[in-house]
Amino acid sequence: MIKMSQLVLKSLSILLGIFFIFVGVIKVTSYVNKDLHKDMRKEFVKYAKVFPLAQTLSFRIPSKWYRRSVGGLEILCGSLLAFFPNAQVKRGSNFILFILTVLSVYSHFMVDEKFERTAPALVFFFMLSCRLVVEFQHERKLLKRLSASNADENALLENDTSNKLPDKVD
Repeated sequence: MIKMSQLVLKSLSILLGIFFIFVGVIKVTSYVNKDLHKDMRKEFVKYAKVFPLAQTLSFRIPSKWYRRSVGGLEILCGSLLAFFPNAQVKRGSNFILFILTVLSVYSHFMVDEKFERTAPALVFFFMLSCRLVVEFQHERKLLKRLSASNADENALLENDTSNKLPDKVD
């Protein structure tokens, strides 16, 4: 069972990481597709206007820097999620991407876009959520097995030491 969860976890990590690298590159540069990059630039002008902290902190974020920072974070976190072997780093990257997708869904909702435009963000929101759930379940099973094996070792050590204790002599 642990091997199955490891396979699911690795598959989700690699696929989600590659997807976010791709999307981040589209947001940062026109190298992949000029039309998609141009569309992203137009969309982020709208998204910058509804940025959640803009009204609270009374500042306006430039759409160019908003797009570049989101794209850069997607490239960085996607790379870490797909290729970095440390589980804590992957969890952190997953959490940052999770927050970015929540922000994306919020932005789509606030600018009254059709569901077709919001659906991909929702799909990847749920996929990132599933990855976190699988990771927590996998970790819980590992800890459970580890504690069970430690309990068995402790019981064996107690039995072994009780047999070796000398009897009290009066």
